[in-house]
Amino acid sequence: MQQALRSSRVAAGPLATSKGSRRGVVRVHASADTDFASYKPNVAAFFPGQGAQTVGMAKDLVAEVPAAKEMFNKASDILGYDLLQLCTEGPKERLDSTEISQPAIYVASLAAVEKLRATEGQAAVDAIDVTCGLSLGEYTALAFAGAMSFEDGLRLVKLRGESMQAAANAAASGMVSVIGLDSGKVAELCKAASAEVGKEDAVKIANYLCPGNYAVSGSKEACDAVERLGKPNFKARMTVRLAVAGAFHTDFMQPAVEKLQAALAQTEVKKPRIPVISNVDAMPHSDPETIKSILARQVTSPVLWENTLTTLFDKGLTRSYEIGPGKVVAGIAKRINKEHNITNIFA
Repeated sequence: MQQALRSSRVAAGPLATSKGSRRGVVRVHASADTDFASYKPNVAAFFPGQGAQTVGMAKDLVAEVPAAKEMFNKASDILGYDLLQLCTEGPKERLDSTEISQPAIYVASLAAVEKLRATEGQAAVDAIDVTCGLSLGEYTALAFAGAMSFEDGLRLVKLRGESMQAAANAAASGMVSVIGLDSGKVAELCKAASAEVGKEDAVKIANYLCPGNYAVSGSKEACDAVERLGKPNFKARMTVRLAVAGAFHTDFMQPAVEKLQAALAQTEVKKPRIPVISNVDAMPHSDPETIKSILARQVTSPVLWENTLTTLFDKGLTRSYEIGPGKVVAGIAKRINKEHNITNIFA
């Protein structure tokens, strides 16, 4: 994934530079490539997405693991600002912004891989035979799997965050978490909210997280309608407006797609060394051009995280690590399979 710089040694060793499905989740086949079609997962690495960031993250990590500190130094050179200082000291408002939080989580998560390597040994890293990440975390997973270099992944994530922020600034939009309904009822709620504002598909399910927990994205007016209708009309346990810049994983993010496509066209992507499960179709892909296409489409496509985890469990996944800040993924995994053995490697 990059040169033998110790801070970049994220994968197994030194890295190179430069509609129907279970629980109502839609399965969309992004490609017919089948190199990983018969994969049998045993140990997974899960990487978090935007929202996992907290002021103070990585402070202990860089103090304890020299390779993690080197990785942050490399990132700051690429980004042009002191990323570690923002992670450890804030301010919170800047760290929470889309253009900063995405690089911060990407780097902190890959730095946490170095913590796993330092504490449990290279054998623990080598034992991981499948990986995936929640939204932004898909880039982290691809870097971990050697499909792209740490540096190239960081440049893409920087552009992704900036482009998504710009798209969000262009139109008033948002996201709402809907708790206590199945995905079918949430889809009905979105349809009713869209009808109330007089525009078809004004709000849609954006994140299929786990049973009873789905995030919807759309126009500000449609999100307001979801909040008005959710509890009294559809018996949702609660609705929570999410603190994000805009309607991620919908067509509101379309302006970001062309920028990502152009950048991806100039980026070297290789076949991953292990399966990386796509957010777009909950399947692994081996063809570099397919991976590029999926990454560009990912910002406007629903995140099929529930389907991803369900498939891994059905295929026999025995244990996993959540690597990076927070423990959102571990919580989701336990909602789907309360017996699953998952270990957090915190950033």
